[in-house]
Amino acid sequence: MAELLEGDMAPPLSLPLSGGGQWDLQDLRGRTVVLYFYPKDDTEACTAEANAFTAKKGDFEAAGATIVGVSPDSPARHARFAGKHAITIDLASDENHEAAERYGVWVQKNMYGRSYMGVERSTFLIDPQGRIARIWRKVRVKGHVEEVLEAARQLDARS
Repeated sequence: MAELLEGDMAPPLSLPLSGGGQWDLQDLRGRTVVLYFYPKDDTEACTAEANAFTAKKGDFEAAGATIVGVSPDSPARHARFAGKHAITIDLASDENHEAAERYGVWVQKNMYGRSYMGVERSTFLIDPQGRIARIWRKVRVKGHVEEVLEAARQLDARS
């Protein structure tokens, strides 16, 4: 599959949520969506990122944006992670990594001389028409949420 670019239509997604039920990107047409992919619940960087998005959830909502985090963890693991850290944003489960593959974030990674497949921390800002407005790949957590919020605010101002 070709790499997604800014301006492309966001590929459709329908994933199970931590609290039960299904999250469907199509249901959010007409709203800005912050779709962020992260490797694993309850790891240092992933917890920091989820906490940062949770802390700014109201600011994102004021900018007309909905946040959803996606990782290969199960809905039950997401629920434990959210409960443990008081995370209030939606967490969707991509156990078979179809969504990660569709968005081009299921990649070969290397750690300690070992090669494996995993999620590349990435964020996609999707406009109300379903187009990808911004893409951040190989995200560093520090300052990232503020940058995404500013981009969401700019998108909201144009709408």
